[in-house]
Amino acid sequence: MKMLINVAENVVADALRGIAAAHPELTVDVDRRVIVRRGAPYEGKVGLVSGGGSGHEPLHGGFVGRGMLDAACPGEVFTSPVPDQMVRAAAAVDSGAGVLFIVKNYTGDVLNFQMAAELAEDEGVQVATVLVDDDVAVTDSTYTAGRRGTGATLFVEKIAGAAAEEGAALDRVASLARQVNASARSFGVALSACSTPAKGGPTFDLPDGELELGVGIHGEPGRERRAMMTSGEIADAAVEAVVSDLQPDGPVLLLVNGMGGTPLLELYGFNAEVQRALSERKIPVARTLVGNYVTSLDMAGASVTICRADEELLRLYDAPVATPGLRWGC
Repeated sequence: MKMLINVAENVVADALRGIAAAHPELTVDVDRRVIVRRGAPYEGKVGLVSGGGSGHEPLHGGFVGRGMLDAACPGEVFTSPVPDQMVRAAAAVDSGAGVLFIVKNYTGDVLNFQMAAELAEDEGVQVATVLVDDDVAVTDSTYTAGRRGTGATLFVEKIAGAAAEEGAALDRVASLARQVNASARSFGVALSACSTPAKGGPTFDLPDGELELGVGIHGEPGRERRAMMTSGEIADAAVEAVVSDLQPDGPVLLLVNGMGGTPLLELYGFNAEVQRALSERKIPVARTLVGNYVTSLDMAGASVTICRADEELLRLYDAPVATPGLRWGC
């Protein structure tokens, strides 16, 4: 398997050095693995911190900046960051208004962020935590108890980040983040396995001519394997899985997300089929985002995330954002 790396052991450190060189608006501590919005903490502003295993870029480090996260903690590939990273990040962004931890529902992330919250509070930082668990594919998996946290993480970080940017208090920012999570559902499909640098090859076996419906962002098994389907058939399966669970009755935000190895040409074609499937169900789409945002290294495939959106959520979604991975209105 060919990879654009030096040695597997240094992949994350090398990437962090590259982020630092490309984005002077961020402060990147390569050795201690923390990415912080330059200028933080901002007086009177709630600090937003997230993180998780590397390999899902631009999540989370690519979403540090105005209108989203104040800091991110990258772990090794598909491995949770450690509590020391999270405590360091919280201290770096705390202005006295408190810090919100946004945590995807994976066992290592949950345990380490919980420990970090306790340690940060011992140091005088007020911490609230929001758990993202939007994946409808399976209830429990290799990495989780309960539903996995996937594409809705972007909506949570964007909307909570906009509220924090406006000066909302910690309890309000946390409440909005929980509302977004409760209003969002996701479903992913793998057309190929991903390959980790340490393994140097596919992490699971997916024969040619088959796909995995409901795959997780680490390559965890989904609901079932099927023979390869058309884009329209995959869209119908994904939309049905999400809509039957969420049951939206008004406008929605839509994320058509690439897993890292699918060209935009195909993602936009897939978006057309997702839009068609939603239209047939008379579900109006208020905003659409298409691209690679919550990835799984080089996995070919896509995920669909739908979030019910009232006027306040739409306003906060539309608010200016300036990060390496998401930018508008600036």
